Amino acid sequence: MSVIARNNVQILGNSGPLMVFAHGFGCDQNMWRFVTPSFTDDFRVVLFDLVGAGRSDLSAWSPERYSSLDGYADDVLEILRELDLGKAIFVGHSVSAMIGVLAARAAPELFSHLVLVGPSPKYINEGDYVGGFSATEIEELLEFLDSNHMGWSAAMAPMIMGTPDRPELGEELTNSFCRTDPEIARHFARTTFTADNRSDLAHVAIPTLILQCREDIIAPQAVGKYVLDAIPDSQLVTLDATGHCPNLSAPEATSTAIRDFLPA
Repeated sequence: MSVIARNNVQILGNSGPLMVFAHGFGCDQNMWRFVTPSFTDDFRVVLFDLVGAGRSDLSAWSPERYSSLDGYADDVLEILRELDLGKAIFVGHSVSAMIGVLAARAAPELFSHLVLVGPSPKYINEGDYVGGFSATEIEELLEFLDSNHMGWSAAMAPMIMGTPDRPELGEELTNSFCRTDPEIARHFARTTFTADNRSDLAHVAIPTLILQCREDIIAPQAVGKYVLDAIPDSQLVTLDATGHCPNLSAPEATSTAIRDFLPA
């Protein structure tokens, strides 16, 4: 199967710089539907599904290839090389922020800019580093997912979305989590929440925007500040929004911040 089919790659817009959007855990490319219309007139927008998500080829998933985020980063590089449309502006949400960091570290010549939406290089607190969770909390979260995928989705999605005044958004995320293959979800969750990519940040050699919400239980403000300090040519914008998914809850603010970051 081709790389394009494997990752269900979709191209919007006919010309302009290449702009690639990558979704977070338990989601698919549809989560960018409120953001991409702001860019399709001026950019060639590429959407794709991580292997194991959305309409990707589930048969391409294996626990060996995706035992770390490097497997997903390799997929991103394969997509960019197959498309051969010039350097990419890579916009990665949540875990895909670190996937973008890994891909840009491995092949900086394929990227012009990075936009990291709600990034976290390590979710577990360690020493002076504040990731937002203790090791025990992460293990309990993963055990809950292992034992009750549907219950975990229903309990966690509204908390992650962080918009109690807009319950329909939490419901959408719940449904997205529930559609994910349980075995893949369990494996990807452990890969995501136990990863430590702090040492990779200093090797990012392209301009980087860090986008963060003022309240986010998954990536608190201390994490955004850490990423800012660790990536040499980076800037941090804190959105006046809550939750971990501003691409759904605050798409206009998200789009504006990205626009303001990119060269005119």
